[in-house]
Amino acid sequence: MWIFDATPLIYLAKVDQLTLAQHLEASCVIPERVYEEVITIGIEEGYPDARRIERSVDADRFDIVSVETTPLLSRLQTNNSLSDADVAVLACADAHDGVAVIDETYGRDVAAAEGVTTRGTAYLVLKLAKQGAMSVDDARTVIDAMIDEGWYCAPDVYTKIVQKLDTFS
Repeated sequence: MWIFDATPLIYLAKVDQLTLAQHLEASCVIPERVYEEVITIGIEEGYPDARRIERSVDADRFDIVSVETTPLLSRLQTNNSLSDADVAVLACADAHDGVAVIDETYGRDVAAAEGVTTRGTAYLVLKLAKQGAMSVDDARTVIDAMIDEGWYCAPDVYTKIVQKLDTFS
């Protein structure tokens, strides 16, 4: 199970690539708290990407899940450096033995400390290129387009992504 945080959803939506989720071998879910933040509030504030995400949910590419109260959820809720959405993603990934799709370094560091597996947006694009679900050129275009839309990717990480893509061709 892939549990999506806000940032991966938003940037895949900005570059109109949410359909990539249908190529992942496990189900893709959005915790209710992320749904509220990205779709409900996003639509109220007029973000076009929020409507794209909503349409992907309506097309059954993503399932919306509630997050049960667990000791990890309770513990993470006391961490003022994590958003409610980040807490929901990490607690859901832990409860379902899933993978948290999260880009923020701090959230990933907390996940590592808690034994929760994480992957980022770039990982998903690389995985799909490696599997042949998209071409290497298309994968690079998606990464570049996300950066153009404001997705943060450190220069050294970008270099590693491009080098990894080059090994697939």
